[in-house]
Amino acid sequence: MRTDGPDLRHHGDAEVRDDGSALTDLAVNVRSGTPPAWLREVIAGSLDGLAAYPDGRAARAAVAARHRLPVERVLLTAGAAEAFVLLARALKVRRPVVVHPQFTEPEAALRDAGHSVGRVVLREEDGFRLDPAAVPEDADLVVVGNPTNPTSVLHPAGAVAGLARPGRTLVVDEAFMDAVPGEREALAGRTDVPGLVVLRSLTKTWGLAGLRIGYVLAAPETVAELERTQPLWPVSTPALAAARACVSPRALAEAAHAAHRIAADRAHLVAGLGEFAGAGLRVVSPAQGPFVLVRVPGAAAVRHRLRALGFAVRRGDTFPGLGEEWLRIAVRDRGTTDRLLDALGRVLAEG
Repeated sequence: MRTDGPDLRHHGDAEVRDDGSALTDLAVNVRSGTPPAWLREVIAGSLDGLAAYPDGRAARAAVAARHRLPVERVLLTAGAAEAFVLLARALKVRRPVVVHPQFTEPEAALRDAGHSVGRVVLREEDGFRLDPAAVPEDADLVVVGNPTNPTSVLHPAGAVAGLARPGRTLVVDEAFMDAVPGEREALAGRTDVPGLVVLRSLTKTWGLAGLRIGYVLAAPETVAELERTQPLWPVSTPALAAARACVSPRALAEAAHAAHRIAADRAHLVAGLGEFAGAGLRVVSPAQGPFVLVRVPGAAAVRHRLRALGFAVRRGDTFPGLGEEWLRIAVRDRGTTDRLLDALGRVLAEG
């Protein structure tokens, strides 16, 4: 197994732990202002049932109904991250390949399970867009994010689905798809793509990273394999209550409204960052997720100076395919963005 290269276990929350807890958080891609009051009430109401073992049947059925799938195609997990571990441990694969730059947990989980992992690294000069021809034909497990963290690139559904092959498992991480207006390019709910496994997270849009809830959508035989690898009662009663609530019609309408607001706030951020082009700052465009990826000379120093001014942003050099000049910035409301842009302008003016 490879042990060199970027720290695959570094994530955005490291930027706001300990001495970073008082910073304005632009490093973690969890929607601000969440969970909403109504969702907190649902979770609090579930606490009366803590004496009983969790029963996931109702939540599983609710997720299945949300995607118009039979329940046999749904597996609830303790966040999408658990799903990567289950896939790495349960599936018998010979040549797994991860498309980078993207969320690093899939590769880390595969390595921990003893796999030798191949990398397909998308190119900056191509806008980090998916090149299906770059994926080896003999890869029997392919992992790709859509929209991709950290690049914020949204790949066409046809290009992603085109990676499917007989005998290949195609894992599509759609953790941020509900932040895309209309969830265009989504594959969740599709049953016509052979070997398709779609992962969804409820932690990003609803601010539930501390509760851990996500799910897998896949063929019944794949779900059964993953379920056998799970421990008993893997999802807590409060998380199950949250899952049911977050796929309700009310929640879906709220998430759809939030997606449009995020798109407007992202446009404001991108326009503001564009003012620093003269300082060498470049935004990966078009950004379609609730975050943007930027390249700026001396990014490490810029990040440290922003911390001194009260802002945490995500370093990019821990993502395979990126280097020390990359930063990821979460989309926030316009007031927060304006304060960041003012601080960034001061940092870049210092040189």
